[in-house]
Amino acid sequence: MRTVIRDAYVVTQNPAREIVRGDVLVEDDRIIQIGEVRESADREIDASGDIVIPGLINTHSHVSMSILKGQIDDLPFDRFLNKSFDIDARRTDKDILAGARQGCMEMLLSGTTTFVDLYYSQHTIARAVEETGIRGILGWAVLDPQYTTQLGTPIENAKRFHREHRGRSRIVPALGLQGVYVCSTETFLAAKEYALENDLLLTFHLSETRKEVVDCKKKEGKRPADYLASIDFLNDRCLAAHSAWLTVGEIRQLARSGTKVSTCPVSNMKLATGGVAPLPEMFLNGVTASIGTDGSTTNNCLDMFREMRTLSLLQKASRWDPTVLPAQQVLDLATIEAAKAVRMEDRIGSIEVGKRADMVIMDGRSANLRPLRLDNIVSNLVYSATGSDVKTVMCNGEIVVDDHHMTTVNEDAVLAEAEAAARDLLG
Repeated sequence: MRTVIRDAYVVTQNPAREIVRGDVLVEDDRIIQIGEVRESADREIDASGDIVIPGLINTHSHVSMSILKGQIDDLPFDRFLNKSFDIDARRTDKDILAGARQGCMEMLLSGTTTFVDLYYSQHTIARAVEETGIRGILGWAVLDPQYTTQLGTPIENAKRFHREHRGRSRIVPALGLQGVYVCSTETFLAAKEYALENDLLLTFHLSETRKEVVDCKKKEGKRPADYLASIDFLNDRCLAAHSAWLTVGEIRQLARSGTKVSTCPVSNMKLATGGVAPLPEMFLNGVTASIGTDGSTTNNCLDMFREMRTLSLLQKASRWDPTVLPAQQVLDLATIEAAKAVRMEDRIGSIEVGKRADMVIMDGRSANLRPLRLDNIVSNLVYSATGSDVKTVMCNGEIVVDDHHMTTVNEDAVLAEAEAAARDLLG
C-alpha cells in the first residue's frame, strides 16, 4: 500500500531541522521519499497549504484516567491524593478500558501518535491501543506489595504483561515504577535487572513534590535522584517523570547515567506543587528532556500543543528570560528528543526516509496558524496551534484520523461507553 501526501509544508525535524515544501511518499508503514514525488500512489492526500509534522510523543500519562476528568480538581495536594486513591481502589477492567479508549482517541485527534503510560491493568489498556491505532509504551505499575491494590505481586504482573505482549507493532511493554515513596531498594533493583535483561524502558515518578524530597531524605538520608544513583539504579533506560525538585548535583547524576526526563508543566502548575523543572540546567549538562501531559485528574487535557505552549511560557516566566526554551527547542522536546527519551529515535520522532510513517497534517487554513511562512511555521505550531487544528493522523502508515474524525473506532460509541463507566464508578 502506497500513500502520498501532496504539496505540504513538511516540518521534517531531521538533524538540519529542514522544512520542505513538497510531498511525502509512504509504503506500508515506512517513509520512502520526501520532496517531489512524481509517481502515483494507491492513496493520494491533497495537503496543499497544510503543515505536516511528525506524530507527537507524550512521554508521561495515565491514559485510563480520562473518565475521571474534572472529578478531583481544585484541592490541596493531600486531599487530592486521598480522593484519587479512593477512586482508584474501586476501578475495574471495564472502566479502565473505557477510559483508555477515550484517552487514546483524545490523543490521536490532537496529533499524538505515541504515548508512555504508567498504570496497572496494562493488558486492558493494550486493548484500547490496538483498537484505536495509537502506539503505546505501556509501563505496568510496580511498587511494594503492601502499598498496592493489585492482585498478585506488581513486579510479577509486569513481567507477565511483557511476556504476553512483546513483539507487537504498536504495543511496547515497559516497567513503570511508582516512585521512591512506595518502592523499596529491592523493588527498584528487581525492576532494573528485568529491564536490562529484556531491553525495556523504566519509567517512574521522580521529585514531583517537595514532600517527596523531604520524606526521602528522612528515610534514605539522600534526595531521590541521589538515592537512586547510590543504589546503582539509574541507567540509560530510565525515563524520570516530573523531575521538578532537582539540584544541579542530581541533574549531573542523571546525565552520567543517561537517565532521561519527562517534564509535566501543566500537572505541576495545577497541583501547585511549586516546582519548575530546571530544564536549562538539564540542557547544560546534556540530559535528554521531553514532555508529558500526566493524567486527566492533574491536567484535564491530553493536547500536546497546549502542553508545548505552557512549557515554554512557564520556563520563560520563571527565569525572567524570553530567550529560554525557544519554539524550535520546544517542538524538539515533543518529537525527536522525545523519541530519544523512549529509545526509539531510529524509528520515530522525525520525518525521514526509512522511519515509521507517523505523521500529522495540520490545517494550514486555520486562522490561528496564519500568516503561514517558512520562517514562522515552527513558532505558530508551538505558540498558536491547538489539537483542533489536526486534520489527518497517520500512525505506522495507517490513517487513524481523517478530516478530524477517527477511522478506527466509533467516536460516539467510545464516548457513550466512557460516560456510562464514569457514572458507574463515580455514582
